[in-house]
Amino acid sequence: MKLVRGMGLILVAVWSLAPFAWLLITSVKPTPELTQLPPLLPSAATGAHYLAVFTGHPFLRIIANSAVVAAASTLLALAIGATAAFALARLRVRHAPLILVAVLAVSMFPPIATVSPLFLAINAVGLRDTLMALIVTYTTFALPLAIWLLTNFFRQVPVEIYLAARVDGCSAFQAFTRVILPLSAPGLIAAALLVFIFCWNEFLYALSFTSSPAARTIPVGIALFPGLHVVPWGEIAAASIVVTLPLVVLAFAFQRRIIEGLTAGAVKG
Repeated sequence: MKLVRGMGLILVAVWSLAPFAWLLITSVKPTPELTQLPPLLPSAATGAHYLAVFTGHPFLRIIANSAVVAAASTLLALAIGATAAFALARLRVRHAPLILVAVLAVSMFPPIATVSPLFLAINAVGLRDTLMALIVTYTTFALPLAIWLLTNFFRQVPVEIYLAARVDGCSAFQAFTRVILPLSAPGLIAAALLVFIFCWNEFLYALSFTSSPAARTIPVGIALFPGLHVVPWGEIAAASIVVTLPLVVLAFAFQRRIIEGLTAGAVKG
């Protein structure tokens, strides 16, 4: 049984890591070998594609744009989402379950159905081709996820702790900031990382609301690499490796907290 389980885990790992491995191989292959198989592995590894990414494109600016947008959206979504989740989890809010259902229902709208009215609104207020347009949009669409995750997590903090803080003289907000939030670090980290990944990878709104490198983010920047008659697969692969590594590092650094946050409430007792 252990052997079967081990083989299954190996197969899942290979299945999951194979695309990333192929991307890494493509990023170091010489250009003449990119469109032919065999060889599967490069005859001689090259760093030319990585050099081309940073010398032939405003890639550092694009990475900085994505970092600013993702970080700002994550902080706003957590600040607003945590307070809303605390109210739904611990305060006497009428129809709290219905509100949660409504919050979840909002997140089910397909992005393609909202991009046109949002574009008109953003253009009307003069935010088109700015980072602020993306920050506001991403925060709005990340809030349902943050509220849903954090509400479930706040409910796992014993209500006696909250009541004890109130008896000791804390207001509801003080009990939230001084007692509940420190105890909810795993849930906050899990929600923050999921929101950050969503903002880092989002493509449709970034493509629709920006038109210049000054506000362009990573997914759009990589999508615009191909020229009229050539697709630079090596550069695309190298850029994808570069922008994926920060997410991998974050996931490994906080994997314990993420698992704790995502599994909160899965077991009662």
